[in-house]
Amino acid sequence: MFAATVPGLAALTTRELAAAGIRATGSGSDGRSDLVLFEAIPAALRGLRTVEDLFVEIGRTLRSEGDRPQWISKRLWKPNRLETALLARARSLPRAPTYRVIARVLQERSFLRTELRRALASIVERDRPQWKPGDPAQLEIWVSEYRAGRFVAGLRLTDASTRQHGGREQERSGALRPAVAAAMVSLAGTPGSLLDPCCGSGTILAEARSAGWSVSGSDIDSKAVAVASRNLGPDVPVDRADARRLDLPEASVDACVSNLPFGRQYDVAEPMDDWLRAVLSELARVTRPGGRIVLLAPKIPAVVVPKSLRQTERHSITLLGTRTTIWAYARR
Repeated sequence: MFAATVPGLAALTTRELAAAGIRATGSGSDGRSDLVLFEAIPAALRGLRTVEDLFVEIGRTLRSEGDRPQWISKRLWKPNRLETALLARARSLPRAPTYRVIARVLQERSFLRTELRRALASIVERDRPQWKPGDPAQLEIWVSEYRAGRFVAGLRLTDASTRQHGGREQERSGALRPAVAAAMVSLAGTPGSLLDPCCGSGTILAEARSAGWSVSGSDIDSKAVAVASRNLGPDVPVDRADARRLDLPEASVDACVSNLPFGRQYDVAEPMDDWLRAVLSELARVTRPGGRIVLLAPKIPAVVVPKSLRQTERHSITLLGTRTTIWAYARR
């Protein structure tokens, strides 16, 4: 099998698989998503939060053994593995399902991505004449060059709803992808009390609650507070507050996890370094010693980080073509 996730999250997805007793056998990126390959049965994968799509593998091959789309497609198409993949689907299929092929390559010097897609589609058409091309389709067969010269193909088990982890009642521009929120929460330590001081639509709070945390949130934008309150329900307190001046006692939460505004969708009125210095100082104040602070921002200069925080990890990711970073700190 293999999983697709947000570019830059492969290491954290590998860690999540390991926690479920599943060993990753390889990883890479096809330019649009990170891919993690592993051996497991679909039933063992319930509850994975950093994964955006799951696939049952139907074949692998190398460019070096025949750098032509027709040859690669023949090597990838394994009818017996396809039967296994079809059985793994939880949803029943009609006798003549619709299908489509999605192809991704890392370079197009030898052939175009569209040529590989057409070559594999022609094999599917010959092998499964009762299937009908369609878009959208009931079946999706993906082929990805996940490392230079290495291809993997699989039948997609998930759909678009998987990426939303159940969805949000109300969406807000720039809302964080749930897989990223889940990855951030995974760096916050053992579940306890968690605060998101720039909660937006409430995605991080929803993921933290699913992971067993007692959550609360705030945002300086009253519209964000209203949206998060509707998405999370009455059991989660969400208040209007400035992240630089929180109405909380010292050392009152176990973790702070937040997607900070950084000038794409939402901005701050003062120089960013000054704002970051004030926010990190306040988050360090309300977080207990030994607790964690996990933030999403393109840059957090070392000079704005209070001495009471020690950086433990950082993970560079790409969201909608924009590079940003997950920063994890421990409260001394």
